[in-house]
Amino acid sequence: MNRLIVDTGFLVAFGRASDPIHPKAVSFLRHYSGRLITVAAVIVEASFFLSTRSKQQLLEWIHAGGVAVMDVPVSAYPELAATIGKYSNRDIDFADAALVWLAEQSSVRSILTIDRADFEIYRLKTGKRFDLVSWC
Repeated sequence: MNRLIVDTGFLVAFGRASDPIHPKAVSFLRHYSGRLITVAAVIVEASFFLSTRSKQQLLEWIHAGGVAVMDVPVSAYPELAATIGKYSNRDIDFADAALVWLAEQSSVRSILTIDRADFEIYRLKTGKRFDLVSWC
């Protein structure tokens, strides 16, 4: 099955009807038949930008299987800390470091993001790049 990693910007665009790229996020999901995966930190980050009702709808959509939310165990925190150190010049946050970790763990490199500048720089341990999925 085809899988994609989901970053904050995509979820914000999907969850906020007033967002200029909301229609593109909705259209992408309408035509995508694979599985979406992310980490809880991305949900937290996206929630910051959404209204109360939009947060509720996002959580209901996730609960209904819209996206699988993977747990980042505390045992992985040293790896995230190393990633944050490696990309300190990019001011990488916990959520992005967790997505790099998720890509490593899941072997999924394709990502839905609006943060192209950073995800073009981030690399997996193997040196491989993220595949930035065109959606907006």
